Amino acid sequence: MENGHVELYEYLVDTGCRSEFILSLLGQKIVEDGDVIETKDKIVANQGYLNRKLFYSEGKLLDSDGNAVMMGWETPLMKIHSNIICKKGKKILNVGFGLGIIDTMIQESEPTLHTIIEAHPDVYQKMVDDGWTTKPNVTVLFGRWQDVLQDYQETFDGIFFDTFGEYYDDLHDFHQILPNILNEDGVYTFFNGLCGTNQFFHDVSCRIVELELREIGFNVEFEEVTVDELGDDVWKDTKRAYWSLPTYRVPTVTFDF
Repeated sequence: MENGHVELYEYLVDTGCRSEFILSLLGQKIVEDGDVIETKDKIVANQGYLNRKLFYSEGKLLDSDGNAVMMGWETPLMKIHSNIICKKGKKILNVGFGLGIIDTMIQESEPTLHTIIEAHPDVYQKMVDDGWTTKPNVTVLFGRWQDVLQDYQETFDGIFFDTFGEYYDDLHDFHQILPNILNEDGVYTFFNGLCGTNQFFHDVSCRIVELELREIGFNVEFEEVTVDELGDDVWKDTKRAYWSLPTYRVPTVTFDF
């Protein structure tokens, strides 16, 4: 790309997508003579994370291993995401509370219903201590989204997804239920931290999620936003940086009618 070989780069990205789709299928099932003879059991991807202690410290949420769960530098990105899903008087769902940045912004839009799903007990306790569970227009569902959404009978005008300790398979699974919880004129977006330290892998991941969402019946648009250079001070006291790319792609997802 730096040398202007756009066509070649796009070919490599497409090849990467095909490889990932094939590996995903191989990971899901074993086939013999055209018949599925075994389907691998799903594991709880983020169980280790849910069992670790979390610490709030100077605009950061860290786990006991020093991994940054969420950080304050994301605030400008959260503002863009909140603008996408928030319209006054609407029903909003946020999956993953973290530092509560986007939920604070959602509250400013005065939604008629603001549902928050949070799976980690330490974050949930912080929400209780800060009064989120007693706000009149807020419903807090404690647990993994995979579990709590099974019995929660509600649909939403705006949905934001930002979990930790999960993998692309979990995002894929969430997208499978998205048509059942998003209203026809609703909008969905998610924190696009997919492979946020490698430009090529990030491009492949964005292409895959776009293709999968289109296959389900959604229209996907990415808005490119310049990210301020995150120096070493930003990542001080964290185990590793989870974002180093100069451009962040904000996804806007709507039904494709």
